Amino acid sequence: MFYLGIDVGKNTHVASLMNDDAKIIFKAFSFPNTLDAAEELLHKLKPYQDSIEIGMEATGHYWLSLYSFLIEHNFTVHVVNPIQTDGWRKGVEIRKRKTDTIDSVLIADLIRYGDFLETSLSDEDTMSLRNLSRFRNYLVSSISDLKRKSIAVLDQVFPEYASVFTNVFGKTSKELLRSLNLPSDYEELSSHKLEEVLSGITMKKKAAQAIDSLSEKAGRSFGVSFCKDSFSFQLKLLIEQICFIEDQVISVEAEIDELMSKMDTYIQTIPGIGSVTGAVILGEIGDIERFDNPSKLVAYAGLDSSVSQSGQQESVSGRLSKRGSPYLRKALYQAALRAEFCDPVFHAYYEKKRGEGKHHLVATNAVARKLCHTIFAILKNNTPYEIKQ
Repeated sequence: MFYLGIDVGKNTHVASLMNDDAKIIFKAFSFPNTLDAAEELLHKLKPYQDSIEIGMEATGHYWLSLYSFLIEHNFTVHVVNPIQTDGWRKGVEIRKRKTDTIDSVLIADLIRYGDFLETSLSDEDTMSLRNLSRFRNYLVSSISDLKRKSIAVLDQVFPEYASVFTNVFGKTSKELLRSLNLPSDYEELSSHKLEEVLSGITMKKKAAQAIDSLSEKAGRSFGVSFCKDSFSFQLKLLIEQICFIEDQVISVEAEIDELMSKMDTYIQTIPGIGSVTGAVILGEIGDIERFDNPSKLVAYAGLDSSVSQSGQQESVSGRLSKRGSPYLRKALYQAALRAEFCDPVFHAYYEKKRGEGKHHLVATNAVARKLCHTIFAILKNNTPYEIKQ
């Protein structure tokens, strides 16, 4: 049997081949991420193609094209988590070395040894859920960043503005900020301009009241008196970007809802899990069959405790390992925040942890771990969750 290890890169991959006795057949075969180069690799592997297993790391998204190509040509391909190869390196490498060539040999050796957890590809709908959920997360993060920048500008030009609104980024406030965002805009506001501004606003009565309050504050505003036009221009563009991306989030969520309606799953019967959170959980978990027990799912989410052992001494810290999928961990935590107050079982468990003197965050993490066990059972058995009174 032969084992090919491929160290995946953005533009270039490096491959090394060894046999059952760990003898290197060839190493450091470097090839670019192109179709021609992949076909050249096929030619090089032709003498071994009937008895070869291939291993590669799940490095970003760079491995997908090569993986897809090799699968299409009927090769057995194992995709492993980089954490595992890093652990293997620490076990076999005394010197602290890391090169593409060394990594490709290590991957081949790990596949030869056979003790690894494989990263499995899910079906197309589940992969689409993961892609859309991660894209939505990116959009939401972008909105948060734009809001922070908007507040920073607003604090400089009109620091009193925020006191008028409960939410500066509510619908009425955003509509106003597109037209009026400087104190001088309110001081010099004519009846014609007011009518023009209100014509484009949905909640006209609320907007009129806000304009009256802002007009009063504008005369005594402690905002900067220089570069006002550039600040105003910047703020208008920031608000436009926020509105545009918010519309994109709505579109992405509609796509997620449509995909979720096709899925044969009871994930949304669990308290605290709606369409968006359910999509993240399903997309990140993938095939539940790759987890033998709930504890492995907890570990995959990075909700297990860090363990340090030396000789007879074993220390379990209260800190989360935070290995695995950060997207899954965040979704489970958000679901736990809701479940601990809307479900009697999870609420009782939360109160129990609080009664033991646990901090709110620690108790919520405990609920998230319990939620993992529930999700595991629901997905394994494909049965709905029943709320116990």
